[in-house]
Amino acid sequence: MTSYFKTALLLAALTAIFMTGGFLLAGQSGMLIALALAAAMNLFAWWNSGSTVLRYYKAKEVDSSHSLHRIVSGLAGNSGLPVPKVYLIENPQPNAFATGRGPSNASVAATTGLLKLMNEREVAGVMAHELAHVKNRDTLIMTITATFAGAISMLANFALFFGGNRNSGLGIVGSIAMMILAPMAAMLVQMAISRTREYDADRGGAEICGNPDWLADALEKLEAGSQRIDNQAAENNPATAHMFIINPLHTHQRDKLFSTHPNTANRVAKLREMSGNSITSSVVTPAAPQGPWSPRKQTESGRGSVPGSGSRRGPWSRK
Repeated sequence: MTSYFKTALLLAALTAIFMTGGFLLAGQSGMLIALALAAAMNLFAWWNSGSTVLRYYKAKEVDSSHSLHRIVSGLAGNSGLPVPKVYLIENPQPNAFATGRGPSNASVAATTGLLKLMNEREVAGVMAHELAHVKNRDTLIMTITATFAGAISMLANFALFFGGNRNSGLGIVGSIAMMILAPMAAMLVQMAISRTREYDADRGGAEICGNPDWLADALEKLEAGSQRIDNQAAENNPATAHMFIINPLHTHQRDKLFSTHPNTANRVAKLREMSGNSITSSVVTPAAPQGPWSPRKQTESGRGSVPGSGSRRGPWSRK
């Protein structure tokens, strides 16, 4: 099944959910209006959803002089991908995401909190994970889902104010069903998309960066940081939560059923298995890289070199 066919199925499913919400809210006329809106959103999401998410988080593009860009460029070379646009988000929570229709117009973004918390090896692991999403062509599906999930939740909010419309096929029952089922449907779609894709991107990211432990170490830090530090922008727009490498919302601690991400401990365990290192401690010395970086230079600590980092000691030196 090609990625385009999967995307078409997703669009069809989300459109059907949206139309059902319109029918529950305002009967046949509501369904037709929802269909028209869904068609418009399909076009918008295809062409603009990636840039919209970047604008929402006030992401600023960085050039090739920035260390984050140099790391991403090196990783893109390893994976055979065009170098994506690289963005920085002013946000204290450590996190990152990728967006765009495909490899030729992809963008990756990391928060300032991530750069502050991670060393170069861990940042390389995180960005390799995002590039794996790009390579797997997950980014279009993830951004489209964010657009529709937000719209479905918006329909549920409308039901609060316009419930009991006499044109609705089910009256007040339909409005109540809409308020309950629409957000649930949106979350279930997000959950189904995100959980399997995160595991695939973890595996692909480990292959791109050449050392599964780098990403495993990063995930442990990301989990701790996301639970401790708020991401208010994500809390205000939870429909984009599934795009991040780690769930940016604190609400997932209270509602595991609708978590958009797989359990971090399970992700780390799978990465440790890839490296042949089954330790569960968060303090791990990664093995020498076995992946595609060439030449495979080693640092003094034996942990391997990060592409694009050169001989720089500090992870974010601009010179």
